[in-house]
Amino acid sequence: MNSGPTAPCRAGAPPRPRLLRRALAASVAAAAVIGLLTGPSQSRTVPMQTSAAASATTTVFYYTKTKNWASTYLHWAPDGGSWTTVPGTQMDTACTDWVKKTVDLGSATGMQATFNNGNGTWDNNGGSNYALGTGTVTVKDGVIAHSDPCADTGTGSGNEATVYYSTATTGWTTANIHYAPAGGSWTTVPGVGMEPACTGWWKKTLDIGTATSLKAAFNNGNGVWDNNNSADYTISTGTSTVKDQKVTAGAEDPCAAQTPDTQAPTAPTKVTATATNTSVVVSWDAATDDTGVVKYEVTRTGGTKGTTVTDVTSTVLSDTGLEEKTAYTYTVQAIDAAGNTSPASAAATATTGEKAPEPATGTPLGTDPRKDPIYFVLTARFYDGDSSNNRGGSQDVKSGNAANNDPMFRGDFKGLVDKLDYIKALGFSAVWITPVVLNRSDYDYHGYHGYDFYKVDPRLESAGASYQDLINAAHAKGMKIYQDVVYNHSSRWGAKGLFTPTVYGVRDSQWSWYYDEKNDGFEYDGLTVEPKSGKSYYNGDLWSTAEPSGNTCVNWGKPTGSKSAEGYTIYNCQWPSPTSGMFPKQYYHQCWIGNWEGEDSRSCWLHEDLADFNTESTPVQNYLIGAYDKYIDMGVDGFRLDTAVHIPRVTWNRRFLPAIQERVTQKFGADKAANFFVFGEVGAFVNDKWNRGSVNHSAQFYTWKERKEYSADDTQAALDQYTYEEQLGTGNQPTSTNAFLNGNSYHTPDHSQFSGMNIIDMRMHMNFSDAQNAYSNGKDSDDSVNDATYNVVYVDSHDYGPNKSSTRYSGGTDAWAENMSLMWTFRGIPTLYYGSEIEFQKGKQIDCGPTCPLASTGRAYYGDHLAGTVTASDFGKVGSASGEVANTLAQPLVKHLQRLNQIRRAIPALQMGQYSTDGISGGMAFKRRYTSGGTDSFALVTVTGGATYTGIPNGAYTDAVTGDVRTVSNGTLSVAAPGKGNLRVYVLNGPGKIGSDGPYLK
Repeated sequence: MNSGPTAPCRAGAPPRPRLLRRALAASVAAAAVIGLLTGPSQSRTVPMQTSAAASATTTVFYYTKTKNWASTYLHWAPDGGSWTTVPGTQMDTACTDWVKKTVDLGSATGMQATFNNGNGTWDNNGGSNYALGTGTVTVKDGVIAHSDPCADTGTGSGNEATVYYSTATTGWTTANIHYAPAGGSWTTVPGVGMEPACTGWWKKTLDIGTATSLKAAFNNGNGVWDNNNSADYTISTGTSTVKDQKVTAGAEDPCAAQTPDTQAPTAPTKVTATATNTSVVVSWDAATDDTGVVKYEVTRTGGTKGTTVTDVTSTVLSDTGLEEKTAYTYTVQAIDAAGNTSPASAAATATTGEKAPEPATGTPLGTDPRKDPIYFVLTARFYDGDSSNNRGGSQDVKSGNAANNDPMFRGDFKGLVDKLDYIKALGFSAVWITPVVLNRSDYDYHGYHGYDFYKVDPRLESAGASYQDLINAAHAKGMKIYQDVVYNHSSRWGAKGLFTPTVYGVRDSQWSWYYDEKNDGFEYDGLTVEPKSGKSYYNGDLWSTAEPSGNTCVNWGKPTGSKSAEGYTIYNCQWPSPTSGMFPKQYYHQCWIGNWEGEDSRSCWLHEDLADFNTESTPVQNYLIGAYDKYIDMGVDGFRLDTAVHIPRVTWNRRFLPAIQERVTQKFGADKAANFFVFGEVGAFVNDKWNRGSVNHSAQFYTWKERKEYSADDTQAALDQYTYEEQLGTGNQPTSTNAFLNGNSYHTPDHSQFSGMNIIDMRMHMNFSDAQNAYSNGKDSDDSVNDATYNVVYVDSHDYGPNKSSTRYSGGTDAWAENMSLMWTFRGIPTLYYGSEIEFQKGKQIDCGPTCPLASTGRAYYGDHLAGTVTASDFGKVGSASGEVANTLAQPLVKHLQRLNQIRRAIPALQMGQYSTDGISGGMAFKRRYTSGGTDSFALVTVTGGATYTGIPNGAYTDAVTGDVRTVSNGTLSVAAPGKGNLRVYVLNGPGKIGSDGPYLK
């Protein structure tokens, strides 16, 4: 979560547990490389796992060279177990620059770990701890890998091969070489750790004895391989390079010093400026350079604000929010990677007109949310409609994004508006977007570090493509917008209009890069660029070297005795903290989380980047309710509630949920309010029905009203509720039949005890590594959910894959098809994370913050796959498509999705029906029915396997997939297995075959 200097763990106490969230987390690697990452050659037996999960031990290697610690301690806890006593266990010398310790995990399959020098200096992975598995694990400068860095690569007296391996296109943050000398044996998977040589290159010198060549494959230590398309690489003695599947023998050292680049780019030409209302679009022809242009500086003069300089990476700038009827002049300069700057271009001038009227507010569509499959987009990573609002922030270079010309804020509302027809052509009628409020942190593209909750982040908006414009455009296409909202926390810098702290800062030789220069009257907007640094303004209004009046932070400005990861002196009050006295209790909680299943998980900070609101305080409640009223008034169709489990249910039920309903009712009426869809992220990342036995931390718990009255004081009420419900336990929680048929009959659901919050189906999500497992687990929880037909069901997201995996789902195309077939026919609302329709970034780490480029993660930029034009003739139907997006829409899972959406949309039972498995044999087989007014829809479904249905109504059943008609006269229907990913949907008096046969549905 933290992408700036790392604040240390508090001395004398265990580090904070790892955050259950998106923290700090361009396109994928080149197509030629993607095809290689499939594992070691199949010509030999090599396990794909990077560690032996059955070993029950972990040997941890820790790199010490950059720490210069006299001794190193491992402070750890097995998954589900207790932490060692601070400072932990001293580690042993392993080899040069490395120490190690082998720990017994017992029955655990992983561990949380931090490191320290025994004297209060910690490495706790930026406050997130290190999540380590079993086997041999290395931790080097924040990067986790799986190899023995001290392994002997030979006898030291044989032939040598020096291998350089390029990770420039794969984005790996570590590399191993798995090899066998000619005629010899292979190393143990994953091989030997390579050493960083220079940017984009890793190196290893191997002793191969008497052999004159070797076979090799490379991997990132976490299961991603480059094995030369299963042929392995043949490498000879001497120096060789391996880059983009090509081996160069007798190669020059790719890291040898190169001649400095001193040649400046040419000046940009054909600069034009065109005004529309109070916006100006500036465009120009690209400059040329011997090594390539990396950005352009656009200088604007005119108006009362004087001269401004804006950096862009494209050849267009959309300059918005200007003064009316004012002449502005623009010049452009090109800059290359070495910092060489071209002469200024010829000037272009434009005069603005009158300010455009604000777009009319929207109205929620107000239909039953179960009808609408959801497409989930990380807006800033989806499609770039306006490059002028792109921003890389302070971590652009450190993250590796700058090298990829891939700023964290890249996609925007204009891009989303442009590609709504793509989403509609897939068949989705609801779009869940990440938070829209103005964010403030070092790495805040994801939207979960809210600063001004009353302002839409300008990095997402453009002229003609405001948030209101997006809502209106979606509604015009019959599509809903679900807004991700955060009630639990603000950014580490607080919330504008409620409370923002002043921190100690000093622009000395160590910290001048981090603190913006003071700028009187500066108001942070995320978009404004500081002319001197060329970066977005970040914190110039928040720091002070002099102690401010009324300061309550303890030991203001005094060194803590600790150092940052860079070795810089850390000072007290330099970063916001709940225990420093920096935040008033009235607005923020005053503690760090200690137990994820304890009461303090609802009343303490999750992470230093997430200042935890005192949600039981009236001023905080009013601030948040007022903020989200604004977006309700704009006509959004629902809210996805982030970190819902970290706010007491009684607070949701008393304050926030009623406020949402009251505002929608007041603005749009009771019918719209009834279908304003609210679904919460209750992070229960376990595989059991109740989250480690804690009802207060289980997803289904939040779907219910309170059962008794509590203290009028919200803080006391939260404590009382926690104690009361925990004492009642799991066996005394309410149950429901709202999701279940009564025999073959639909019955009116009882929502009288519904809280107003639906949930993301965390239990199915955790088990979706196998569709059958997800199905079985989902059914097991449904009786304790108020109405599971409203559950939001997905395989993976911007946080986790199944089983709390840190990578995007990589189970294979057939498994994806099977998962989709289940989600689109079983109870609940099917939801897809952007790009999964083409298995985008499968197997990639979902989020690694600024320690690796976004292009190498599950949050990579998707726009390259959407280039071109597309129109949708209806949901799930393409009217026309050209360019790369046409290729995207031709992929097998896309075809599968389109037909699934067509089938689901045509059969009400699959949207809103209750279900039953009574009288049914088969693995994933069930019956569903929905009855309302003149609608009576009854469907028999089997996914992948065969099934027999007994005791069903007699009549004619038609399969929506094949058109096969069966007449049932004895209450029994048998269906043969359709195959992996395929299904059968026999509908009583059904509409017949829906759609055309595809790669799976046939």
